[in-house]
Amino acid sequence: MTTKVSGTSVDGSTPFRLFIFARHGESAANVASVLSTDLSRSVLLTERGRAQACALRAQLANVPIDLAVCSRLARTRETITLALEGRPVPIVTEPGLDEVQAGDLDGKPMQAYWDWLAKHAVGDRLPHGESLVNALRRYANALSRLLAREVPVTLVVTHELALRSIVQAAAPDLRPCPARISRKRFRTCLASMLSGVPHSA
Repeated sequence: MTTKVSGTSVDGSTPFRLFIFARHGESAANVASVLSTDLSRSVLLTERGRAQACALRAQLANVPIDLAVCSRLARTRETITLALEGRPVPIVTEPGLDEVQAGDLDGKPMQAYWDWLAKHAVGDRLPHGESLVNALRRYANALSRLLAREVPVTLVVTHELALRSIVQAAAPDLRPCPARISRKRFRTCLASMLSGVPHSA
């Protein structure tokens, strides 16, 4: 679980903002090591994934959550629902936090995705899908919309690429991930994410 605090000031004139980011629990696609980005074929959590969501619930037990945000994929909604079970927290679906759209590679082994990335530029679209650059711009726009809500404490449950991108943008000295994309290529993605992105979309 990663937290980000923003909007604080010494004299307290600016409201305290807390963002809690978490990845969804283990899904059936994770176990099978296949891509799962198609909304019409969204997979659910495994027993282990549900246990992970319950563990997140324990971690958040003493944290006042004002808003919960998930992507449109069922595994994030299931994770957030289990994590906040028994708490009257509104849950908002943010399409901008969806997994990168894999197009024709959806349902294929993860290795097929890595092989494709190794042969293409970060701005190239996956076959009938989207590019990493487009996905990162989408994540940046989603974060801008969340910031505009001015909610004190927000829990965000999303996907690995989105989380790694957010962490890398916040702490650029950290080792870039995913590991199979070179440092230079990943920073190129982040540059696209952070430059010229509108605050609404």
